[in-house]
Amino acid sequence: MAPSVLRRPGAAALVLGLALALQPPGEVRSADGASGPPPPPRQVTAESLAAALPRLEALATEMLGRTGVPGLAIVVVHADRVVFLKGYGLRRVGEPGAVDADTVFQLASLSKPIAATVVAGLVGDGRVGWDDPVLRTLPQARIGSPAIAPLVTIRDLLSHRSGLPDHAGDHLEDLGFDRATILERLRLLPTGNRFRADYAYTNFGFTAGAVAAANAVGRPWEQLSLDRLYGPLGMTHTSSRHADFAGAANRASLHVPEAGRWVARYQRDADAQAPAGGVSSSVRDLGQWLRLQLAGGRLDGRAVVDAAALAETHRPQIVSQPPRDPAIDRAGFYGLGWNVSTTDRGTVQLGHSGAFDLGAATAVYLLPAESLGIIVLSNSQPLGVPEALSLSFLDLATTGAVQRDYLATLRPLFRGMEQQDYPAVVTPARPLPARPAAAYTGSYANPYVGQAAVVRRGDGLELQLGPRLTSFPLTPVSGDTFRYQPAGENAYGPSAVSFTVGSDGRATAVRIDNLNLNGQGVLQRR
Repeated sequence: MAPSVLRRPGAAALVLGLALALQPPGEVRSADGASGPPPPPRQVTAESLAAALPRLEALATEMLGRTGVPGLAIVVVHADRVVFLKGYGLRRVGEPGAVDADTVFQLASLSKPIAATVVAGLVGDGRVGWDDPVLRTLPQARIGSPAIAPLVTIRDLLSHRSGLPDHAGDHLEDLGFDRATILERLRLLPTGNRFRADYAYTNFGFTAGAVAAANAVGRPWEQLSLDRLYGPLGMTHTSSRHADFAGAANRASLHVPEAGRWVARYQRDADAQAPAGGVSSSVRDLGQWLRLQLAGGRLDGRAVVDAAALAETHRPQIVSQPPRDPAIDRAGFYGLGWNVSTTDRGTVQLGHSGAFDLGAATAVYLLPAESLGIIVLSNSQPLGVPEALSLSFLDLATTGAVQRDYLATLRPLFRGMEQQDYPAVVTPARPLPARPAAAYTGSYANPYVGQAAVVRRGDGLELQLGPRLTSFPLTPVSGDTFRYQPAGENAYGPSAVSFTVGSDGRATAVRIDNLNLNGQGVLQRR
């Protein structure tokens, strides 16, 4: 079966319903327990868990050896207790400093179920509703046509069913635009007939829903997260501000593979999409959050989040992966910040993956009926290690044996996601010469990308993009087509930059292919 969502990581990450992808079909319980099949019997016992935990330790060591991933951290919660808490490897290759239970990692899209928990807290407090219109408190985030935009709710955005195209706005973040600008420009993206009918993963749609909830109580998202969740849970190493992560002494650097080794090459500031991908935390802190999730919003006897509001985040809201063969395949679902699926024994399983292609990979899995959850954090470009470790452990705890080599199964899927989503640059066998540089130089703009410029630099040309007009060298391909190498989370291979030239020999417009996925990459000369 295909993963629940098998798409490029984008600017904050993966969402993979990998339990659905890697488990055989099974019976799904009805929402009405009385009319559906009875719940499956408990599979996790004290004995099975005691046997599984030492093997988890061995699996972690083995996967570090197989992949060379610099560092890992793991927490397991069962029956409201942290039963496993450990770090492995290094925070940064080539430097001293071992990963431990308090090492702070960037969580990428594991931020989404955490953000949904914050919003659930407000819902339980009666301060906001899941079905509140976003325009009520965030009027600049106008999504869809005039008939649709007033209907878009917090629920729609946190479940990725607003109609926005996949990863809407992520390329603007790569160019350096701030949150307010990106949310305001979502109005320019086509939604077609997809509102509440189609699932498309959008970091900035999700961010708009969370910020609308924060605006309803008059607090910035970052402060609200601290006040409503991190503080009450005692998560002292957790933040939704990049500056806090960057200032932590015990933090894990991002790593990417280069020439057969891991290097700490990049930094990733995800403040623009903080609710969707900007949380940083340690496994010790996340153990508290896991306990809250599995105990219906309670921690140490205190009600922190209303149980019904929290349960709504776990409820399927939209089909995220239609079954290829409805006779044998299960559908994948997305709740509010959670992938929702069932195991082959009919047990509800919640999960979410997170990834920065610039060097982080994370995963969380819950079996609520078993009061069991696991989180794995890593400081490497996504290979499937957190998912493979988590799924292997769940197999051990429920069946006593790992059912397959998950890492071997997942590696090709993750490699497939590395394929760029914009057209490859093709150089013809007999390229034509470009025109003189003066034909192309000048200022260009459109409402979505904003201002751009083409300027001379030495003997060549540069393309300047973003609010700071960041420069990118242009290399001739053929005639009026050039190429440039984009930068950021969504940058893969080179992108074509093609000019339309008027009868006077001067360019009237430019098309930038990697920014044109939704028809927003054509800029007119000013």
